[in-house]
Amino acid sequence: IRLAVRSDYDWVTWRVGATYRNAGRILPAVEPAPGGVTDPVRQEITVADLTGRLLPAVATPREITGARVAYDPATGTLIRPEGLAPGLRYTVTSLRERPDGNLLATANVPAGDAVSRVLRVADGAPEELRRLAAQLAESNGAPYARAAAIEQFLAEHYRVTADAASGHAYPNLAFFLFGPRNGGGQRGTSEQFAAAFAVLGRLAGLPTRVVVGFEPRGDGPVRAADAFAWPEVLFEGVGWVPFDPMPQPDSAPRPVEEDFRPTPEDPPPSEVPAPTVEPTATPPAEAASGPPDSRSGLATPALMGGGAGGLVLLVGLVLLTLAALRRNLTRARLGRGDPGGRITGAWREVTDGLRLAGQPVGDDLAAAEVAGAARRALTEARAATSTEVGAPAVVVAVDELAGLLNRVAFAPGTATPEQAERAAAVAHGYVSALRDARPWWRRLLWSVHPGPLRWRR
Repeated sequence: IRLAVRSDYDWVTWRVGATYRNAGRILPAVEPAPGGVTDPVRQEITVADLTGRLLPAVATPREITGARVAYDPATGTLIRPEGLAPGLRYTVTSLRERPDGNLLATANVPAGDAVSRVLRVADGAPEELRRLAAQLAESNGAPYARAAAIEQFLAEHYRVTADAASGHAYPNLAFFLFGPRNGGGQRGTSEQFAAAFAVLGRLAGLPTRVVVGFEPRGDGPVRAADAFAWPEVLFEGVGWVPFDPMPQPDSAPRPVEEDFRPTPEDPPPSEVPAPTVEPTATPPAEAASGPPDSRSGLATPALMGGGAGGLVLLVGLVLLTLAALRRNLTRARLGRGDPGGRITGAWREVTDGLRLAGQPVGDDLAAAEVAGAARRALTEARAATSTEVGAPAVVVAVDELAGLLNRVAFAPGTATPEQAERAAAVAHGYVSALRDARPWWRRLLWSVHPGPLRWRR
């Protein structure tokens, strides 16, 4: 039973993109796809506790009595303009469509402005999602084969649980797909399965949408536990086709790592080894004939001095290179790109600073929680070194930076250059205070530590 169709995704929320117009008892006809099979479904529905304006019905409704409705033919959904009320009773007759499976294998998918909204991938898609979509698409050229591959991957590698954390923003989907199994990842509700399919599908070039409604168990009452979400893909000449990425009951999921392994991090650079001199046999003593300056080669003190000087020069060059790379990374984060990117870069400077100080924060923490950890880290560092470095204003400003980060996340495109400048100043002030509160030898190593150059984002 269909309730709503969500076509627009801004990486945080799937939104209803329907346009409703008042309709009478007979709803505007929608031509079924050629070659498909249709059968009529008649339902008598009584509303109990369902709220809002969306009216449940099997797609595609053709006739309704007992309720005044507005209708969107593009999604086959209904609303009651005055809203739902307990006791509302209506009868709806729908023409349920089943696509011709023989057409799907060779069907193409539409492209262009007419379907751009269901092909759009919001900026910021995690790299793991992109690589998984590419992996599933690279050996499946036909659109239907790509959709089937995504459906099969989700059904085989993940577990459905009613108590899984809700949410379908990029971070939620990344945790659902790639989070540690023993930490709550790789399991979700139909919401995560449908949203993950739709995003992976769009990354693979498929026009997708998410449909929410109910999967009733028989003809009895439909309850909240029957709520269900599923993805659909649009094919030329066929129409919207539903897919079921849910695992089979009582099936044990295979570990994701068996079939998809994120690109490993670059191995940490080893310490610069001191050049070693292989032992050699003692050369035979030369005859003391001829003047001293006639002997070839350099004296032993000269060789030892040259080797030590070369080692010092090598280490110095490495340290200078690391320091330059670190400075360039900071400049790129804080001074280049759009305001949202600079604010995100400032946040990375803070989290890298915490990691350099031995106080790393987990990827599962909210921005406000990371800000709290940053305040504690600076306070503890100042207390340990008995220093007054790091004024309280610097600590408080981290909360301001967390607020700017949330603005970038939930209202993309609204950050201003002035806010980006403020974020850069906060990050610089906090990281400087945290570094200055470290012991002197740690302060020396801080600017040449290679970690920020290789830590995976």
